[in-house]
Amino acid sequence: MEEVGGGTVCVTGGTGYVASWLIMRLLQHGYSVRATVRSNPSAESKRDISYLTNLPGAPDRLQIFHADLNQPETFNEAIQGCTGVFHVAHPIDVEGKEPEETVTNRALEGTLGILKACINSKTVKRVIYTSSLATILFNSKGLSETDESTWSELDLCKSSSLVSSSYLVSKTVVERAALEFAEKHGLDLVTVVLPIVFGPFICPNIPASVYMGLAPIFGDEDKCKYLTNTYMVHIDDVASAHIHLLEHSNAKGRYICSSVQTTIHELYDFLPARYPDFQIRMSDNLNEIKSYKRSKVSSRKLLSTGFKFEYGLGEMFDGAVQCCKEKGFL
Repeated sequence: MEEVGGGTVCVTGGTGYVASWLIMRLLQHGYSVRATVRSNPSAESKRDISYLTNLPGAPDRLQIFHADLNQPETFNEAIQGCTGVFHVAHPIDVEGKEPEETVTNRALEGTLGILKACINSKTVKRVIYTSSLATILFNSKGLSETDESTWSELDLCKSSSLVSSSYLVSKTVVERAALEFAEKHGLDLVTVVLPIVFGPFICPNIPASVYMGLAPIFGDEDKCKYLTNTYMVHIDDVASAHIHLLEHSNAKGRYICSSVQTTIHELYDFLPARYPDFQIRMSDNLNEIKSYKRSKVSSRKLLSTGFKFEYGLGEMFDGAVQCCKEKGFL
């Protein structure tokens, strides 16, 4: 692939945490951006997306398109004429409110429809697909270090008691299918495999991953269980990695983008020391929470392309806490 370094790109799921921050950074990099958002049939409940349309550069270089994964053809207009596509949109059902098959089919058909639109456009040079460590971690190999060659096993995904099987299965099935489709049809597709994305945010509501990370500060003991053994990355590093992989001429296949691994016990030591003014809610059964050893997650492949992580755990929490204060959540 030739170096992109500008031009017109499409970002699906534009109102989400990762997508909105990515749009902001793309505009700063000089790109023209077409963002897709889900259309709302009710004019009275029309979503306020001023946090996107008011971004620096947005009046001249941001276009909003309405599209829905349930109707993949609705993405065609936004993709036509783009040189790059960031497919970030995915049905989020971590708590399992919808049947596994429903979520998976919606994500799969939507993604394949978007990839077909990329091929039909004749202009798209590369697609960056946003994936999750859920597609890697749920395996029975007992590896000391995990990399992009590992895939989650669907049987383990379906038996998970921590995260809903619909989320785990859909992410795993869709990433595999996207890579297979791209290889079959000669489409340049790169996937970015993300852990918990954490840090500041420009969207008006607290992103689910940010709330999860701040569960000890919010006193949500139920959500603390997700932090038992945690892999995290700063939102700005996520956006930078997406843009880097779009522009890097030799990028190929999957890339893990994870910079920090921690445990709930380590967080309960870290948080009171960093934020003495907050009452950090200790879980009543903290001693019963086992920080079971998971494999180390390697971002070596991403780093080998020349990418560098800029932020650590402190910056992640500082950014998240500051945004929550500014928006009145803390």
